Amino acid sequence: MMKRLLAGLLGNSGGQERSANKKKQPEVDPIDYKGFLITPDPQDANGQYRVSGWIRKSVAGEMKEHRFERSDTVPDRDGCNELMVRKAERFIEDHGERMFER
Repeated sequence: MMKRLLAGLLGNSGGQERSANKKKQPEVDPIDYKGFLITPDPQDANGQYRVSGWIRKSVAGEMKEHRFERSDTVPDRDGCNELMVRKAERFIEDHGERMFER
């Protein structure tokens, strides 16, 4: 009890304990689209989720990847994953393997 009282007075309200106990979000299996692997990776954005993830493809035996991020935010994680996949599919249609060129 004394430890909690001191922690509260010193500004440590147990946030570290809560963040350690915070449930890690499950990873989403990649979705194959025309030989490209789309993996949603929603980012926390002030209580919402930012559309982001990875687009990968094996090219000449080497795994290429493109970080896919958009400014769109969605209130729920599943909706964000669905939107990311739709936008990534369109991006693949528009750019194909050129997305891996630097």
